[in-house]
Amino acid sequence: MSPSGLVMTNYHCAVACIEALSTEQSKLLETGFYAETATDERRCPGMELNQLTTITDVTDRVTAATKGAEGDRFGAARKAVFAVIESECAKDDRVRCEVVTLYHGGKYDLYSYRRFQDVRLVFAPEFDTAFFGGDPDNFMFPRFNLDLAFVRVYDGGGPLVSSHWFPWSPAGASAGDLVFVTGHPGSTSRLDTIAQLEFERDVRLPTHLLFYSEARGLLTEFEHRVPAEARLARAQLVFIENTLKVLKGELDTLADRTQLDRKRADETELRRQVAARPELQQRFGGAWTAVSDAVDHKRDLWKRSAAFSRLTGSELFAQAQTLVRMATELSRANEQRLPEFTNAALPARRQQIEATRPYSTELETLVLAHALRHIREQLGLDDPAAKALLGRAPDEVASGAIQATTLRDATARVALMKGGQAAIEASQDPLIALARAVDGFTRESRRRLEDEIEARVDKNIEAIAQARFALQGETVYPDATFTLRLTYGTVKGWNEAGRDVVPFTTFGGLFDRHTGSAPFNLPKRWLDRKSAVALSTPFNLAADTDIIGGNSGSPMIDRVGQIVGLIFDGNIHSIGGEYLFDASRNRSVAVDSRGIKEALRSVYRAERVLQEIDRR
Repeated sequence: MSPSGLVMTNYHCAVACIEALSTEQSKLLETGFYAETATDERRCPGMELNQLTTITDVTDRVTAATKGAEGDRFGAARKAVFAVIESECAKDDRVRCEVVTLYHGGKYDLYSYRRFQDVRLVFAPEFDTAFFGGDPDNFMFPRFNLDLAFVRVYDGGGPLVSSHWFPWSPAGASAGDLVFVTGHPGSTSRLDTIAQLEFERDVRLPTHLLFYSEARGLLTEFEHRVPAEARLARAQLVFIENTLKVLKGELDTLADRTQLDRKRADETELRRQVAARPELQQRFGGAWTAVSDAVDHKRDLWKRSAAFSRLTGSELFAQAQTLVRMATELSRANEQRLPEFTNAALPARRQQIEATRPYSTELETLVLAHALRHIREQLGLDDPAAKALLGRAPDEVASGAIQATTLRDATARVALMKGGQAAIEASQDPLIALARAVDGFTRESRRRLEDEIEARVDKNIEAIAQARFALQGETVYPDATFTLRLTYGTVKGWNEAGRDVVPFTTFGGLFDRHTGSAPFNLPKRWLDRKSAVALSTPFNLAADTDIIGGNSGSPMIDRVGQIVGLIFDGNIHSIGGEYLFDASRNRSVAVDSRGIKEALRSVYRAERVLQEIDRR
């Protein structure tokens, strides 16, 4: 946002930093934060910012390395060539490299990023302002959120000097204006086969819904029972509530016969076109059946792997697992390691281990116990993994491990990391012991899922992608891969059940929505300074740009490249964008650039930030 390394993002993207910098004496979630001077800017523990620098097509190299391989051999060959390519690219800790699979294997690109590990908080509003309306308003519109934070990138001890930055629009956007959104959409399933979508509908989504529904209840009760530590649970609870709404929306989409029939018709037509060309039919015609056969065998392996993954909901257990796995993986050749421990990925793993942040003993115990109960329910008491983990009741195992662990201390974690395999094997830390006990089971579960199922699926999905390429070229854009994309559209409302929804909200609407009770409660500062606020100023806006989860913090720019908004959400119809884009109702939701400036000026009096973003 300026030549001095100022970066604008969402509050919910920076909340882990805000939470980590908070104390009992300095409750930043409640009060917000503003660095009046440069020396007041505070470093975010464990946070890094990645800047994309190059994209290189490596399709020929990956294709050559995997030619003729089937099943687990295909998966192993692809992992190995990915690791080699990424290692050649990442020459030092300042660079992160990733081979990205596009069109489900139709194309492979190498993305190279410059890593910045000194990121400092400049401004954040109060939690109640950023998340005004809470879960009831999430994925809804009209919307009234200041989901905003400013951080600054430092390089060499000083603010990053950048010649490329987005200037602020002096006028903002009007209804019908052309706008662009540049960001990193996480993942979509728009090119999945019907067999894959039915697995989502029948297995993955219901399983996740049950687990996260239970987690929401536990965390809500924790907030009321342990108010002194509620701030440490709040970010997790917001994440879970958001996840539940997404999962429910996705399930509703796939349960809608009209939507699934539309996807089925698309697949039938593609298969018809392939069958009409003998050379394509010979190469690709059997791919859909092969995917369906693999997915039929996926259910039990996926459920087992998913159950183990719940353990890392405990941040302390996640640290233990990283340490245990890192020690093992570093004894292997780079191309034989798990992807998250290749040379290219190691700097980020080390930074996570070294970061200092607060942990709640009671919250960590609660989350770990819930995960252990889930494993017992999914696997059964007689399963070897359940026996290895659960010699006692889940609550007792979790409490004993969390109470006695030394992993809260970054110094202890770093010592174990530097000590390598010998230190891990000798460690008496109960969380390390728990991670050691389950590591063999989790690795085997992951190996079988990836090698026996996913590799077969990927190989045949790649064949379908190649058939699609042969017929359609690049007229269909690839599924989202958490990499940089550009989407465009217009500032636009929609019609909801016969009612026109206008694309703007205002500060006046925000104050009208204030009830004095959570989650519709404005902080005292806002109420005290209401008379200074221009109530007609646009606050949030909607546009028909195509975004998905992962686009949070994306800038919305106008036709001359000036900031007119900050993406933070979508409307309820955007959730179905996981599977298809409905331009008539799917809307992105952003904080209006005029609303951001009005809040900074009239409520927070953040003159230093205002002057910096107004620089032209």
